[in-house]
Amino acid sequence: MTALLRVENLRIELATRLGVAPVIDDVSFELAAGETLSFVGESGCGKSMTALAIMGLLPDKVGRIAAGKILFNGEDMTQASDERLRSLRGNDISMIFQEPMTSLNPVFTIGEQIAEVLRRHKQMDKRDAWKRAAELLDAVRIPDATHRVGHYPHQLSGGQRQRVMIAMALACEPKVLIADEPTTALDVTIQAQIFDLLEDLRKDMGTAIIMITHDMGVVAEMADRMIVMYAGRKIEQGDVHTVLDHPRHPYTKGLIACVPHLVATLDEHRPPLTEVSGIVPGLQEFGKNECLFASRCDRVVERCLRERPTEQRFDKDQVSACWQANTL
Repeated sequence: MTALLRVENLRIELATRLGVAPVIDDVSFELAAGETLSFVGESGCGKSMTALAIMGLLPDKVGRIAAGKILFNGEDMTQASDERLRSLRGNDISMIFQEPMTSLNPVFTIGEQIAEVLRRHKQMDKRDAWKRAAELLDAVRIPDATHRVGHYPHQLSGGQRQRVMIAMALACEPKVLIADEPTTALDVTIQAQIFDLLEDLRKDMGTAIIMITHDMGVVAEMADRMIVMYAGRKIEQGDVHTVLDHPRHPYTKGLIACVPHLVATLDEHRPPLTEVSGIVPGLQEFGKNECLFASRCDRVVERCLRERPTEQRFDKDQVSACWQANTL
């Protein structure tokens, strides 16, 4: 498939009190139209930072793209002007943020906030934009949409606010939708409804989705391909079922092993729940020419401590950055 979005050798540097750190280090991937690509990893691994770079929303004067390209339909967005990025954001590329209460403006109705997107990018007049806002709320299954469109964010439940964020992100029918932990703090039934909604919208509109999550169950259910991130690096990539059935990196194996398993009866043996020991290294460790997972790995060898692993390729485009990948 032809790539709609292509990221090439992306390096993002972040200014810290201890100096400049590469929070994203030489990351490359492609996204095709209508495809769902999932980013997986612990907090601090670089998933959201990659998304912010794609959106052109890196923290001003703190973060910067030091190297690489972000190509959308062949256009390098790292070289685009602020005006061009504003025209792309919300129109061709949209993002659903983790917490809708901090993303929605509390002093404007949800209808006004959705209508603003339509007036900015589609040049609709106020009346048509308001009508379309109600239609979008109905499309994301908010009951009594024509009435709810005049409500403020605090008048809605958490699940309804997240649906508003989805409606706003989809207002201009974007080609790429980035969903950054879109069901954080929602109960499991609402989570399932949100994921069903995103899948239906992907099928109906052909929108490509980048799903950022730490939940392997979500990955298995939603994604076509997945990328495992660790300490700002891409350490494994491939078809979802291939990676989940036969992971080629110890960190990926550890993440999968952390998923709780239900048992049919109380008498049935429940396998022990494992954990990935240790924590993600601090930013001052990023960029070192070694395997940054070595201190947490039970398969570490001397080479891991002195040389950064190169990517090894396997069947079905599976890629793993691990010196021991062939033995897993």
